[in-house]
Formats: sequence, structure tokens, C-alpha cells
Amino acid sequence: MDGKKYIILEIIPTAVDPKKGEIAQLSALKVNDLKLIDRFDYRLEKNMINNIDILNMISYDEDMFKYVKTTKTILSRFKKWIEDYDLLIIDNVYTKNYLSSIKNNKESVFDYLNMSFSDDVIELVMEKYKLIPSNHIVDLLYEAILFEKGE
Repeated sequence: MDGKKYIILEIIPTAVDPKKGEIAQLSALKVNDLKLIDRFDYRLEKNMINNIDILNMISYDEDMFKYVKTTKTILSRFKKWIEDYDLLIIDNVYTKNYLSSIKNNKESVFDYLNMSFSDDVIELVMEKYKLIPSNHIVDLLYEAILFEKGE
């Protein structure tokens, strides 16, 4: 991981299948040699999301995000932003589905934490590394990687 360039990301979709849903939120951190370089925080405009549960889930830190009208815009801007960086993903089905058009190398972020994906993996990460809860999953994963690497 030292000397490596990568993106840690989290997608919150409105449906598992991109043909039936949208990306409600995409948050990502650009990291180079374990140093945070930049962040990418985009959301679909609220009036484009019909699921009240998703709207409630992403109702935090509203001023921190850039809002756009389409998933296509989010993915287009994300593709430019990630350059040739490897993607460290939460390896669930919907993340893989929504990123299928992106050719960058994709690896499970949990491989770097000696863990496997499960429905409660974020809680397990917080417990393992004694992290303070955060709405920003990418920040928790980045902190866990720093702990794992002794930073």
C-alpha cells in the first residue's frame, strides 16, 4: 500500500441494478502513498430521488456535496477525477454493477484490512480499529487503512 495511488469509494444507489436505479450518492477519497490528496462528494438532486429511505439516509452534511441531475453526470465526472488510480471498493453487488463501465483496476478495500465483506462490515471495521462513528464511510475506511499500516 505504501507508494500506491488509489481511490477509496462508496456508492449509495436507489436500486441494485443500474438499469432500474440511480446513484444517489458517490463519495470517494484520492490517496497517494497513504496521504489524502482530494475528495469527491456528489449527490443526485433530491427531486430526482423517489425513495424516502434513501433521501433520509443521505440527509447529512448537505453543504459538503455537489448536486447534479443524473447518474451519468456523476459517473462522467468521477471517471475524469479518478485518472488511472486503482479503486478500492466495497465489494457488494451494486457497487460492481454501477462501476462496470469503469476500466480502472478494482480491489476489495477489505483485503487491506484482513476482513471480508458482510452486511455489518462497517460496524466490524469501527470495532476492530476503535473508530468514532461517522456518516462518511470512506473516511472510516481510510482511517482503518492508516491504522492497519501503522500510520
